Amino acid sequence: MSEQKTVYLADYLPYSHLIDKVDLTFRLHPTATRVLARLNIRPNPARKDRDHLRLDGEGLKLVSCRLDGQAITPTLDARSLTIAAHELPVGAFTLETEVEIAPEGNTALEGLYMSNGMYCTQCEAEGFRKITYYPDRPDVMSRFKVRIESDLPVLLSNGNPAGQGQGWAEWDDPWPKPAYLFALVAGDLRAHSAKFVTASGRPVDLNIWVRPGDEDRCAYAMDSLIRSMRWDEQVYGREYDLDVFNIVAVDDFNMGAMENKGLNIFNSRYVLASPDTATDDDYARIEAIIAHEYFHNWTGNRITCRDWFQLCLKEGLTVFRDHQFSADMRSPAVRRIEDVVTLRSRQFREDDGPLAHPVRPESFVEINNFYTATVYEKGAEVIGMLKSLVGDQAYQRALDLYFDRHDGEAATIEDWLKVFEDVTGRDLSQFKLWYTEAGTPRLKVEEAWNDGIYTLTFTQKNPPTPGQPVKQPKVIPIKVGLLNPNGDEVVPTIMLEMTRAKQSFRFEGLAAKPVPSILRGFSAPVVLERKAPPEERAFLLAHDTDAFNKWEAGRALAKEVMAAMALKGAPVSPAWLDALAAVTFDDTLDPAFRALCLRLPAEDDIAQTIHAMGRIPDPARIHAARREMAGALAIRLGEGLSRLYRDLDDNAPFSPSAAQAGRRALKIAALGLLSRRDGGRLAASAFARARSMTEEVGALSALLEVGQGQAELVSFAARWGRDANVMDKWHALQIAHAEPAEAAAVAARLIGAPGFDWKNPNRFRTVIGALAANHAGFHHRSGAGYRLVADWLLKLDPLNPQTAARVSTAFETWPRYDAARRKRARAELERILAAPDLSSDLREMVERMLGAG
Repeated sequence: MSEQKTVYLADYLPYSHLIDKVDLTFRLHPTATRVLARLNIRPNPARKDRDHLRLDGEGLKLVSCRLDGQAITPTLDARSLTIAAHELPVGAFTLETEVEIAPEGNTALEGLYMSNGMYCTQCEAEGFRKITYYPDRPDVMSRFKVRIESDLPVLLSNGNPAGQGQGWAEWDDPWPKPAYLFALVAGDLRAHSAKFVTASGRPVDLNIWVRPGDEDRCAYAMDSLIRSMRWDEQVYGREYDLDVFNIVAVDDFNMGAMENKGLNIFNSRYVLASPDTATDDDYARIEAIIAHEYFHNWTGNRITCRDWFQLCLKEGLTVFRDHQFSADMRSPAVRRIEDVVTLRSRQFREDDGPLAHPVRPESFVEINNFYTATVYEKGAEVIGMLKSLVGDQAYQRALDLYFDRHDGEAATIEDWLKVFEDVTGRDLSQFKLWYTEAGTPRLKVEEAWNDGIYTLTFTQKNPPTPGQPVKQPKVIPIKVGLLNPNGDEVVPTIMLEMTRAKQSFRFEGLAAKPVPSILRGFSAPVVLERKAPPEERAFLLAHDTDAFNKWEAGRALAKEVMAAMALKGAPVSPAWLDALAAVTFDDTLDPAFRALCLRLPAEDDIAQTIHAMGRIPDPARIHAARREMAGALAIRLGEGLSRLYRDLDDNAPFSPSAAQAGRRALKIAALGLLSRRDGGRLAASAFARARSMTEEVGALSALLEVGQGQAELVSFAARWGRDANVMDKWHALQIAHAEPAEAAAVAARLIGAPGFDWKNPNRFRTVIGALAANHAGFHHRSGAGYRLVADWLLKLDPLNPQTAARVSTAFETWPRYDAARRKRARAELERILAAPDLSSDLREMVERMLGAG
């Protein structure tokens, strides 16, 4: 059994010592890499006590240790090296250690490991302790100088190049950083290079390093990087601060990417793109993730977090910034809708279950388990609310003050809120509850109309979550507009600031009772509870001037209809069909927006909706209802759908632009509906003549959804079998479109196929993640989905605990279902928990999920 130790925010103490300078030498070898570390250390004046020097270290073989040049024998255990206080000099001193590690056998992909012959690192959150003995915590910031010795042709680390020769290279990072931002890469790589000149005229060398043969798939990533750098200068006034910026694409990587100072390491699927191999969604993700990691240079690197409880300080803020960037690069309305869809599908689900936790947690066992949608997506929503409350100009002044005041520091949420208080004079103590309390507030709305006065009364309810049974009222910015019965907007968007549990707002001088458009732009991450007739939803879908609420009206109506179908066998609503038809054929609307309106709510979303109603969702009935709705929509749109498809089927050269991507999205949505009418004939033709991966995957998806496409699957595999990232799409599509009773068997066949590299995180997530996303398949009454996922989590955990723990969230909604499903899910979770030598990563997640039962 792995050691379990809970870490508490309340126990924070500054580290006992400061480390002014770090010199590292790496003598690379697959099974016996030597790491020599020279640390310039002095007591921390913030600590009044004279404490031991304790350095973190795991899996290290200590070769030597010297204190001010004299050999010593420190105290070692499985997690640390300690030198007693009485053995330390009173003032500054130098500590030198030499350790041996084996990168080739590092399957956890934390610390220094190998990926197909390439050395690379991942040190966030606590991976540096697997490289050398060091205080592996974010508030210890130091200047690093690195020497790499190897016969590999490309040797990279943080900062600026400081020298190189045959078999060696040196790097010097002038900016203090914590150990989690350390990076090293060594391998046979090729560079896609460009130049950037900052606003102040400094030249910067840009390189994207990839394996030989992939150089021609880096252009979009480089373009995204350059646009990100320019945008950060123009919008936030932040210039890049080194002479070189390197990105490396790695095949084996636990996360999407890592913002290491000057040397970003990326999962290769978020770098490599060409029209033949990447979908429009891939291009959009590459653009967003490149921007996100670059923006960390200031919000995360120059200013980092004091401790891991403050993780949202860097991640929530940087997600908010990358959302702003993507909105400026693409359609702001479409980006906002897509961001909210992600928030609701991931974070609302998290808030509604056993894994709920505050944006700033109070405790953790494994910090890797708190890289969550709550920290990232909800953290970004909190920033957005703050910006709405103080206004654009005050937000900009506060950010400038934040950068000036805390540059080079490890900051806290209190530091962040203080700059806003100092700029605006506001008391943000109530707003801070968004950081310290878990759960999604429920916002109930009542309305009254009397003699030209319209009153909206809001009641907020903050439901209990694990460890937090009682909540306080939050500050909720509610953006509202009012429409006349003829569709004209009588009150443009205004922001109501709710601060009490129940609060009313009056609108006077109105000639007729208005139709309210509430929570415009999704101005707060809450669940809006308001009974509205289908006719009003249809009215807003047709007339609302706020693009988000226009989409939301159709979405809410679709969810109500699908829930009624699943619960009571109700028919498909004609009002919904008619309203959606009007939007689909409205050429004045953005094609990307129309495509989003045609996308039916996910089955898990409907299960969550039914659960919120106090009812037990039946995955099989939800699946059948969604299919029935799609079929009814295809019939209602009629021949207009064929005309729409033909109008969008142009021969323009491929471009990853938002405009073209929107047209392709609407075209593929139309194709999917047409396939329900023609049995896939048009989709088979579209697959045969596809001119991009977007069209190829879209046509194949349409075929599989109607039970066709076997020949096309064979053709796809024959063409792309050697490209693992492309084949991930092939695997995921088969599981996503499998019949519920067969989904687990399909996933088992694919992950167990000869040559399938299930140890690669991308491959594992593709198959097991796709099964978890097949709602009716994963939750099939046979329990086969539960068993398969549990089997593979147990198989992966000894090799890669971090990925196993993250994928285990497939089980987080198990308490919402019927008794038979709960029994089967609980049995699998208990089977995982009973496994010998279970990692602390996976154990913590399973225990939290079982705690909800």
